Amino acid sequence: MNRRDFLYQTGAFTAAAGLAHVDSLAEQLGASGKEAPVIMITSGWQPVNIGDIAHTPGLIGLLKERLPKSRLILWKRSKNQGVEDMLTKHYPGLKIIHGSVNKEFEPQSEEVKQAFKDADFFMHGSGPSVIAADYLEAWHRQTAKPFGIFGVTIGSVSPSLKSLLQNASFIFTRETASIEVLKKAGLHGDHIAFAPDATFDLDIQDQAKAREFMQANQLESRKFICVVPRLRMTPYYKINPNNAGWSAEKIKQVNELNDKHKETDHAKLREAMVAWVRSTKNKIVVCPEMTYQVNIMDELLIDPLPDDVKPYVVKHGYWYPDEAASLYAQAHTVLSFECHSPIIAAANGTPAFYLRQPEDTIKGQMYYDLGLADWTFEIEQSTGQQISDRLMQVHANYKVATKNVKQSLDKVDKQYDEAFKIMKRTMA
Repeated sequence: MNRRDFLYQTGAFTAAAGLAHVDSLAEQLGASGKEAPVIMITSGWQPVNIGDIAHTPGLIGLLKERLPKSRLILWKRSKNQGVEDMLTKHYPGLKIIHGSVNKEFEPQSEEVKQAFKDADFFMHGSGPSVIAADYLEAWHRQTAKPFGIFGVTIGSVSPSLKSLLQNASFIFTRETASIEVLKKAGLHGDHIAFAPDATFDLDIQDQAKAREFMQANQLESRKFICVVPRLRMTPYYKINPNNAGWSAEKIKQVNELNDKHKETDHAKLREAMVAWVRSTKNKIVVCPEMTYQVNIMDELLIDPLPDDVKPYVVKHGYWYPDEAASLYAQAHTVLSFECHSPIIAAANGTPAFYLRQPEDTIKGQMYYDLGLADWTFEIEQSTGQQISDRLMQVHANYKVATKNVKQSLDKVDKQYDEAFKIMKRTMA
């Protein structure tokens, strides 16, 4: 069941109320007289992380759901044919463009120049920061048309970023901690608000691939859990050795930090894995959110397990978010050191734990903002026993757990409602 089906079946919103604000906002966006206003979005930060990939279809789905008359142009930050094939598969007719900007913030491709002429509004999608600030600056300087930022984390504000943000029609952060950062930087206003990461509206699946994997590994719906490993710092020098730009000293520091904590962190997750298998005799899927994690699954999560537990564990290779969403939708619970697999799971009605490492930025605040504190484990303050006990509580009271997921999704939609009201006001 995908997120939208889940919400409709559980009554999280009504069609009448949804259509009312959709039509109203669409009319506002079309105030210039256009029947189908053109919104250009920038997203697609990197293809080695299904969380980063999921930002894009999440935002596309959200805009198509709430602004069905608008036409979208995706100015994609990274190039990856597999990701773009996935997007066009799920969104036929989506226009995807590429192109950099120079130091004078001038577009360097004809398709971007044409999009600047065609688009009525420019929106920066969810991400760990205002990654495409140069794209926004180019749009602002070249067109003087409005722009906004949707669902980002802002950990610091440089003078140049502050100057740019002062011109934004709206600034929506994906957690409340970023709003405090903006306030300290002197940025205030009712156009600044909390709008959760667009991945919460991810509405794509690849059910055929998920079904094939489940059949091959004899997995039964809601009778297996998924677990996701993570090192404290992502070793980008291994992922992209030619362009990481890391010094030998930085590589040494990152490796030492990861080596210091990797066993202690993952031993706590393994404790929950053991408890799951011995209590339920059900299976576990060890899966990645980033490409490098395929290579640490055995070392950190599988090889150290007791012999009686190992036969219940299967592995999944790197994948795209549509397949991950389909498998998570069938899982009992997802336990992840990464931030976005729990979001993808929740978007599909599945309980999920976020095992938060302190290096994983202020973005984790979104879980507390959405009432998910009981399923958020600050890993240095948590024990494996606590994680195990909470997992078995979810198993014993599964209806309550899925109700909690629904309540959090209700909060997400309420925040989206408020965000789109601000968009209506500022984009008119």
